[in-house]
Amino acid sequence: MANTNTIPAPSGLARTPSSGLFEKLTTALGVLTLLAMAVAGYLALVYAPRDALTGQVQRIFYFHVPAAWVGFLAFFVVFVASIGYLWRRNTAWDAVARSSSEIGLLFTTIMLVTGSVWGKPVWGTWWSWDPKLTTSLILWFIYLGYLMLRAYAPTREQGARYAAVLGIIGFVDVPIVYLATTWWRTLHPEAVITPDGAAMDPQMLLAFLVSLAAFTLLYGYLMLRRVRIERLQEWVEALEDEVAHDGKVPTRG
Repeated sequence: MANTNTIPAPSGLARTPSSGLFEKLTTALGVLTLLAMAVAGYLALVYAPRDALTGQVQRIFYFHVPAAWVGFLAFFVVFVASIGYLWRRNTAWDAVARSSSEIGLLFTTIMLVTGSVWGKPVWGTWWSWDPKLTTSLILWFIYLGYLMLRAYAPTREQGARYAAVLGIIGFVDVPIVYLATTWWRTLHPEAVITPDGAAMDPQMLLAFLVSLAAFTLLYGYLMLRRVRIERLQEWVEALEDEVAHDGKVPTRG
């Protein structure tokens, strides 16, 4: 198979990034992420003390909250990249937005599932139409709709444009989810870390912060991989369009 880095880039699309340095950096980040996740798992499941009120089920907290954080971070990236795409019409912005939306939806799903697993023994039910939970579910549906809008749009460009608008509007729900426990009476526990400090045992706090860092690294690693795939897919589609238009395969450089 021909090396894509030796074929001239299709007109209107930048050359695909050189894989050598990119792969080394991505692999290094992947190894660091794997180590961080292993340490986070140990701290969450072994090192952190058992919660006096909720028992062992509290350990879900070390995965639930970081998953929520990554979901919020991912949708913020979608928000920024969507603005960038509408402003510049650069497909690189769209690749970032699309990639981040998929990862954000994944971690929001993890947030909802782990929250339900925690809620069953603590609240006695898998689900409650609590303001925090309801707005979180709405957020999930917004970004599911975001991806469906892309999938069913007549053209890739239209899908990118429509999704960018939804990516900007949909982000409004993120601060609503975060502030739900402040604005309304809710069953959901309040934030454990506030400007006044952390209302946590020091060992629990360490486990939480390490898990938060590990999940953030995981987001970064997944983003690098997913954006790379998205850009290569765009490159191939543009190359196919040129071949169909010109009737011949571009010569190698």
